Amino acid sequence: MVSISQCFSESYAEARTKFCGAAAEAGGALRSYFNPHAKGPDGGNLYLDTARFGPADAANMLVMISSTHGVEGHCGSGAQIAWLRTGGATKLPKDTGALLVHAINPYGFAWTRRVNEDNVDLNRNFVDHDKGYPKNDGYLAIADAILPARWDDTSIAETERTFAAYAQKHGAFGLQGAISGGQYTHPDGIFYGGAKPTWSNRTIRAIAREELGRAKRVGLIDYHTGLGPFGHGELICTVPPGAKSFARAKAWYGDEMTSPEGGTSTSAIVAGPMLDSFPQELPDAEVTSIAIEYGTYAVPEVLGAVRADNWVHQRGDLKSTLGRELKANMKERFFPAGDKWREMVWTRADQTIGWTLKGLTTG
Repeated sequence: MVSISQCFSESYAEARTKFCGAAAEAGGALRSYFNPHAKGPDGGNLYLDTARFGPADAANMLVMISSTHGVEGHCGSGAQIAWLRTGGATKLPKDTGALLVHAINPYGFAWTRRVNEDNVDLNRNFVDHDKGYPKNDGYLAIADAILPARWDDTSIAETERTFAAYAQKHGAFGLQGAISGGQYTHPDGIFYGGAKPTWSNRTIRAIAREELGRAKRVGLIDYHTGLGPFGHGELICTVPPGAKSFARAKAWYGDEMTSPEGGTSTSAIVAGPMLDSFPQELPDAEVTSIAIEYGTYAVPEVLGAVRADNWVHQRGDLKSTLGRELKANMKERFFPAGDKWREMVWTRADQTIGWTLKGLTTG
C-alpha cells in the first residue's frame, strides 16, 4: 500500500532523491540538467530532472511539470512521485508515453521561493523578449507598498491602507491583477518577468524539442498552489478562448476547466506563462495544456507571504528570527502541513491525469 503523504517531501533535496529513485524503479529513462547559475541553501548543486516512459516514437505524450513556481514544487513533486509509486507508468495506453519534468525551477524549490535565481517569475518570463513588454500601470502605482523599506507593524499597516485604496477604486480582482499579473519594470519586485529568457526557459524549450519532437499529440499538466479553496485543484486553461487548443481542453476537462480571460478563474490574466513554450517548440503537434491550481489559504495571506519573502531576500536577513519566521510562513502558505491536503492533491491529480490520457487517446 502506497502512503500518499510519504510521496511528498519537506525539501528540494529530499524530493529529488525520492523522484529519481521512484523513476528508476519504475523503469524510466532519467536525464539531469545542471543549473550553473545557483546553489542551494546548503551549497549543493541544483538540477532539473526528467524521466521518460513509453516508446521513443509514441504518438501521444503525457507531460507533467513541477516547480514552475519553485516552492510549489512540494506539491507537483509529490503528485509526480505518487503517480510513479502507484504504477502510473505501467498503465499508459498503447502508443502513449510520459515525460515527467521535476523541478523546472530548482532554485525556487530549494530556497522556498516562487521565483528563480534572478528573482524572475517563470510564469511571466515566456514572452517575446525582442518586443516591448506588457505594461502594468497598476503595479507602478503601488510598487513602493509592495516592497517597503521595513517589515514591521507600521509598514504593514501603511501597505494595507494603500492596497485598500487601490481596491476601492479598481476592485479586489483589480488589485490582484495589478500585483500578480506580471511586471517588467522592477527587478527587485514580485511577479517580475525578467529582461531575457531564463535558464529554466531555455532548458525546458530544449527538453520539449528533444523529448517530444516525434509526438503528434501532447497533453500537459503544470502543478501550482496558492489560489482557491483549501485542497481544491482548479483546472486553469491559460490559452485564449478562441484558440483551437482551448476547445480541445474544454472537450477533455468539461465544466471543470476555467479560463482567466473568460473570467471564470481565480487566477488573474498572466503574461508569458511557461506552458506557451510547448506549442512554440512543437508546431507540428497538437498541444493541449492545463494548470492545476490547488487552494491553500486566503489570497491576501498568500500574496502577503510572497511580498514578505521578497522583502527578506531583498532587504532583510534570512538568518534573523524574523527571516526564519517569514520563510516558514512562505512554505506553509504554498505547502500546507498535514496529510489531508496532500491526499486531496493526489486525488485530483489522479483524476486529471485520467482525463488527459483519455483525451490524448480518443481525440
